[in-house]
Amino acid sequence: MKQKLLLVCFIVVSTVNVQAQTEPANIVFWRELEKLCGKAYAGTVVAAPADDTTFKDKTLVMHVRSCEKDRIRIPFVVGENRSRTWVLTLRENRLLLRHDHRHEDGKPDSVTMYGGSTTSVGMPARQMFPADQETVNTIPAAATNVWWIDLVPGEAFTYNLRRLGSERFFSIKFDLKNPVTVPAAPWGWKE
Repeated sequence: MKQKLLLVCFIVVSTVNVQAQTEPANIVFWRELEKLCGKAYAGTVVAAPADDTTFKDKTLVMHVRSCEKDRIRIPFVVGENRSRTWVLTLRENRLLLRHDHRHEDGKPDSVTMYGGSTTSVGMPARQMFPADQETVNTIPAAATNVWWIDLVPGEAFTYNLRRLGSERFFSIKFDLKNPVTVPAAPWGWKE
């Protein structure tokens, strides 16, 4: 009788665990990102090349400004520069990361919409985006770029870039515990 009871308990616990893990890791990541919609967060440079002047000593703010069913747009403000927006798209069970760069007049920069797609469902707290062919065509030197985003709910969102085979590494961490004032719309923003 004890063996049967143990077997029934094991089956029930196993079923609960399987049901709890049915949502793919990238969808868990996406749902957590959606929870940030409408909020802005301050960031700090965790790592950058020694000669970096783009981010060093600047106010860094990410704003999860737009959340649609299959697209999330996150403007990334660097000081007074509102030229950057990270665009994440959920497509065919994968995530796509694009970098939308604009001039003050709203026109696209000559180097824009580069990035990559995940090659697997990844992990609930990390999604990785190796450079795709479109990126290589736009920026040949970025052929070995890998971007990844770490998202620890209630703690931090970290944007990372590593150019494999080089010392190029950027990491910017945003504090999710303390929302900040929402910045002005990025250059060229359209709802």
